[in-house]
Amino acid sequence: MYLHRKLETRDLEAICTFPQSEEELLFISPRFVYPLTSDQIIGLAKDRFEPTVIIDKQTEKVVAYANIYKDEDGFWLGNVVVSPEYRGQGASQYLIQVMMDKAKNLLKLEQLKLVCHNTNSRGLAFYSKLGFKPYDVKSVFIGQTKLITILMSKELH
Repeated sequence: MYLHRKLETRDLEAICTFPQSEEELLFISPRFVYPLTSDQIIGLAKDRFEPTVIIDKQTEKVVAYANIYKDEDGFWLGNVVVSPEYRGQGASQYLIQVMMDKAKNLLKLEQLKLVCHNTNSRGLAFYSKLGFKPYDVKSVFIGQTKLITILMSKELH
């Protein structure tokens, strides 16, 4: 049902339509400003590994996007976003599996981490189902808003 490939410039317009609110965009990245623009994606992607899109085989539409980034604490799954019309249809699971495979096989990682906000209960349940385990909780301020972020990780065997 799905294929994956590297992000291309022609994909940006579609990806910008995926976040449906400021809160959803915050879940994708606190560095993005609503509404999402191509320039924001390009700006962040330049420091990322394996920017990847998921394509619907039948329609050839871009239906999801994610990448991997590195900081002093390790490698992280970043900018995960799925088209609203493809949520709950396996695109998310396919996307995360592809990103874990790339982390393990291309980047030779033994562990992949992610950050999920406490208000994103759907995301927390989804990542837990895929084997990501919480290992820390942090408070962060995004502007004037205090958020609780849950740090999760998964060993890549």
